[in-house]
Amino acid sequence: MNEYMSLYQTTDEEKHQQFMNRINAGEKIEADDWMPDEYRLTLIKLISMHGISEIMGALPEKEWVPKAPSLRRKLGIMAKVQDEMGHGQLLLRVTEDLMKPLGRNREDIMQDLFNGDLKFHNVFHMEAPTWADAGLIGWLVDGAAIISQTNMLDASYGPYARVLKRICAEEVFHAQHGEAIIMALAEGTPMQRDMIQDSLNRWWEALLMFFGPADASTTGTSKQDITIKYKIRTKTNEQLRQDFFNKYIPRVLSLGLKLPDPTMHFDEQSKKWVYEQPDWNRFKQIVKNNGPKSQDRLRLRKISYETNEWVREALSKT
Repeated sequence: MNEYMSLYQTTDEEKHQQFMNRINAGEKIEADDWMPDEYRLTLIKLISMHGISEIMGALPEKEWVPKAPSLRRKLGIMAKVQDEMGHGQLLLRVTEDLMKPLGRNREDIMQDLFNGDLKFHNVFHMEAPTWADAGLIGWLVDGAAIISQTNMLDASYGPYARVLKRICAEEVFHAQHGEAIIMALAEGTPMQRDMIQDSLNRWWEALLMFFGPADASTTGTSKQDITIKYKIRTKTNEQLRQDFFNKYIPRVLSLGLKLPDPTMHFDEQSKKWVYEQPDWNRFKQIVKNNGPKSQDRLRLRKISYETNEWVREALSKT
């Protein structure tokens, strides 16, 4: 009887091929579907990093809530911070469903962040000392995020694709919020225009690093190849970076701003922007929590997490 039944048992190789057939046919994978370990672990790493980055990314702008130059600006940036925190919670819920078969939960995600095993996006380790930084985060950082996230709107993992639709819709408003701040400063005094240029100079390298290195040789990772193989996204890091340049370089120049990279130009033959590579060794140090504001922001997140532990305990008993 056992020998007869074994003829009908599906091997791991066959399961994997059936899984890939589903993906290649455009089907969506759901949380309770069978999936290869590589796929599950890739999603956990990607979505948990995305979720934590939304939360940590609210902290530079949170600093500007009490310092915003008007009540209208204060309400605008407060609403944006609230949205970003909400995005983080949605994404961590998606991550939790993936982690349940591994016996892990939200508590493990937070501990991974605090002990350095879970990284957050390089741009959110940076300082935001002026009001122009608050505007530039919305305009260019969120603009870069929209380019990256819309590339995954048709991700093979259904729960992630669905939550991204809501997040991307709200990120459009965030980018418009940032652009409005920058435009107001650009139409202001020479000092205000200089403030934008200083902010652009300060954030330029972080923006170049936003999409990650062009190939695995830089950081020893092939994450982009894995995510493309499993149709979580469709474009490489460099393709996304070029999309960002195509959209935003003309806008930057239209405001009379100077590109911080004097060598940067559009090559007509290759139809690509040529630019000076950022320091990828510095990138590796930043995402290892050695950036300008890494420890301050981690400390703030940990204090908040520990202070509100009673809320989580109360909710768990209801």
